[in-house]
Amino acid sequence: MFKSYRNLMLSAVAIAAASTSLFAGSGATYSDSSRTYANGKKVIDGGTTYPVKNAKTSAYFVNEKAHKTSFKIGRPATPDEIKAWDIDVMPDGTGLPEGKGTVEDGDAIYEEKCAACHFDFGTGGAGYPALQKGNAYEGHKSLTNQRVDGNDEGPIRVFGTYWPYASTLWWYIKTGMPHPAPLSLTDDEVYALCAYIISINELKIDGEELDDEYELNREKFLKLEMPNVNGFVPEIRGKNGLENTRKYFNDFKNYGNGTRCMKNCFKGEPKLARIQGVGISDYQPPISEKKDLPKKKAGGEHPGKKAYEASCSVCHATDAMGAPMVGNKKAWEAVLKKGIDKVYHNAIHGINGMPPKGGTSLPDDKIKEIVDYMVSESK
Repeated sequence: MFKSYRNLMLSAVAIAAASTSLFAGSGATYSDSSRTYANGKKVIDGGTTYPVKNAKTSAYFVNEKAHKTSFKIGRPATPDEIKAWDIDVMPDGTGLPEGKGTVEDGDAIYEEKCAACHFDFGTGGAGYPALQKGNAYEGHKSLTNQRVDGNDEGPIRVFGTYWPYASTLWWYIKTGMPHPAPLSLTDDEVYALCAYIISINELKIDGEELDDEYELNREKFLKLEMPNVNGFVPEIRGKNGLENTRKYFNDFKNYGNGTRCMKNCFKGEPKLARIQGVGISDYQPPISEKKDLPKKKAGGEHPGKKAYEASCSVCHATDAMGAPMVGNKKAWEAVLKKGIDKVYHNAIHGINGMPPKGGTSLPDDKIKEIVDYMVSESK
């Protein structure tokens, strides 16, 4: 796991690891020594390690011979090979290269390579995450929101409000974006995109808002402090990060009920909570109960149907991909407001996330037949 991503997710991973290790091997006997590594330090996640006894570790059999067998497979990685893989970026700037880019340049790159998935201004949609939801400092206050007592305003978790370190943004864009072509962006393009995303989150660097002419570089990037930088426990930054984590998760008062137990942990009778109001009867409009097959249209099969099913239905059969769904009258009425010639043009030349001709090599007249079929099925 790369370090920058680990910085963002370590707390959740450690909690999950602690939970699973506490309950692994039902019936095992716990002791403080079983929670230590061979070097005498306690396990990092507060869980338990099990010594091998009688060819078993806890309730599971192990191959003791494999533990004593040496392996001579492969070779040590060369310094250059390690350097090629060591591309993570740390909060302190380790791994962050020199470079620069303006908000305006980032806006242009975003429109070209990112907006098809993350939509205009990073608002997200069609299954892709939002990159901003307004002012990050205001949104950060929502992280303590609870959906109780009729309150449906939950926490806003996006880059600006939730992420503790901006280093993860640079690293993730550089190594994973754009989705169809990761590692294709130059360092300057990544700086420009980071500048744009920081600006639409209305974040400040050294007290300065990022306007279109603002040029982000390595030095300025490292001065960005995220609103939620102290929102995670334990504190994992710095040379004491691992020891802070070890200390936190080995103090059971920080999570759970403060004790380690395997059985009979709960006192009293459990309270059953039953789901209320099972069944939904107020659908608007009401669900049809007709079982009739759709009537066949006169005149035989539409000439564009087979090509639609083979090449276009993967996106247009549902609205999950953001494309107008065949059969959705309102969606197609909105599309047709621009005129059928414009619809033909967009289908042939591409629009938003849809590539030209939907990624096919069909001739223009066949694409028009497909459009005619989708329109006819959506009236």
